[in-house]
Amino acid sequence: MTTFTIPKKLTQHGDLVVLPREQYEELAMLAKTGEFSPTKAQKRALAKAESNLNKGKTLSYGDVARKLGFAN
Repeated sequence: MTTFTIPKKLTQHGDLVVLPREQYEELAMLAKTGEFSPTKAQKRALAKAESNLNKGKTLSYGDVARKLGFAN
């Protein structure tokens, strides 16, 4: 079994986490993307969609496909 020593300097500031490089790189990439901030138009569109959903004004996948001409 491989053993290694973690310097006290690294453990003085709280918890220490060890994970595979691949997972670390995925997390690092997510941190760079930032947070999504919708525009006013997107917020209005979402509010309208939620309102329509609450009123029962929805279409099934099949209805949408037929209206777009993808299904018979």
